Amino acid sequence: MKKKIENKKFMSKNYFWIGLIGIVIVSLAVLVGFLPDTTKTATLPLEVSVNEAYQMREEGAYILDVREVNEWEEAHIPGATLLPLGELESRLGEIPKDQDVVIVCRSGNRSAQARDLLMSAGFTNITSMAGGMNQWIANSFEFESGK
Repeated sequence: MKKKIENKKFMSKNYFWIGLIGIVIVSLAVLVGFLPDTTKTATLPLEVSVNEAYQMREEGAYILDVREVNEWEEAHIPGATLLPLGELESRLGEIPKDQDVVIVCRSGNRSAQARDLLMSAGFTNITSMAGGMNQWIANSFEFESGK
């Protein structure tokens, strides 16, 4: 008789854990179903090489430089638009949504931050240029100095 009572306790503990695990699995499935899928919204790769950025510029892409004014005055891509990273969030309306956007900085770090910020703001046609202006100049691509 004692064994039957112990078996019932054991079985009820197992049902409790099985039920709890089931609830956790269902909850996770529901949660994942409501998370945004950013992989389906991006139309450009997260990062492009300097050569790819050059080609995109030649095809009419908008070049967004997120460096500071003093860096811009030293050297910048002809036709690029300066919008320092620190001002980007308050000036989103100045960035075209109907055109591919290549984001540039000195080495590629700030441009990746700007890309992520723009992606979270709903931009889909954006990419970051790997290597930044350092690599652009190293590849002997055209650049301008001054304002």
